[in-house]
Amino acid sequence: MYPSETHTTDYPAVELKALDQLWFQVSGTRCNIACEHCFISCSPANDSFGFMSFEQVKRYLEESVDLGVKEYYFTGGEPFMNRDLPAMLALTLSYGPATVLTNGMLLKEHRVRRLAEIERDSLYSLEIRLSLDGYTREMNDAIRGDGVFERAMEGMETLVEYDFLPIITVTKTWDDSEDQRVLDGFVETLKARGYRRPRIKILPSIKRGKEIARSRGYDRYEYVTKDMLTGFDRDQLICHSARVATDRGVAVCPILLDAPDAMLGTSLREASRSYTLRHQACYTCYLYGAICSNFASGEEDV
Repeated sequence: MYPSETHTTDYPAVELKALDQLWFQVSGTRCNIACEHCFISCSPANDSFGFMSFEQVKRYLEESVDLGVKEYYFTGGEPFMNRDLPAMLALTLSYGPATVLTNGMLLKEHRVRRLAEIERDSLYSLEIRLSLDGYTREMNDAIRGDGVFERAMEGMETLVEYDFLPIITVTKTWDDSEDQRVLDGFVETLKARGYRRPRIKILPSIKRGKEIARSRGYDRYEYVTKDMLTGFDRDQLICHSARVATDRGVAVCPILLDAPDAMLGTSLREASRSYTLRHQACYTCYLYGAICSNFASGEEDV
């Protein structure tokens, strides 16, 4: 059950001001690991959403032109599990800049070399966001699974070798009092592995999916009301400027992918209607801004 759906609040609706970002749930909910804090519970066995085909991505890219999309994101699950991803990226980079969100474990040398070739031959830039949830093996693997830290770090090193500057995304699982110590730990670890000026993006935890069991769910007061949006900059909400394409249609955002009311249509234009913020995860976006985007609050370039 979604806790917010039991509340009687008159929830605000947010219109799609402009479709600036288009996301692709390119590997659905299939992932090569099962993180303890995953808000849509991706895993090797979760087939709630399937892989997108090259033709599906192409169709949405073609539709995106008239709607003015400025940048594209590829997520999952683990996007590199989809064997068509390199071809999808090559096509996408003829439309605009692209970002891939990955755990880094599948970034072998031949694959990163191909990514570098794709970007070199393209008009637009390719960003890589690599998820890491601890600056030590023990800290990271307690959340992401045994052996993940070392394979992710090897992937990061390969990216740096090929002149990528990956954004290291870290979900906050520690107390506020530990912020500086943890950030310093990441900087020291990444520099020791050859990433001289690491880019680090700290993300809040989203209390859905497996995160409920790991820590807690949302409290009853944690939801967005109409009064809270009075005078609020709605550009801080991803649903104001983005949609996510899946193998089953277009959803409102990557965070609410598996919510019962998330699917808005089978085309980008059909999915351009307003969305009511009845889910408590919307409260996290309200507090922290458009956390899914690359350059929302929380990135450190050190």
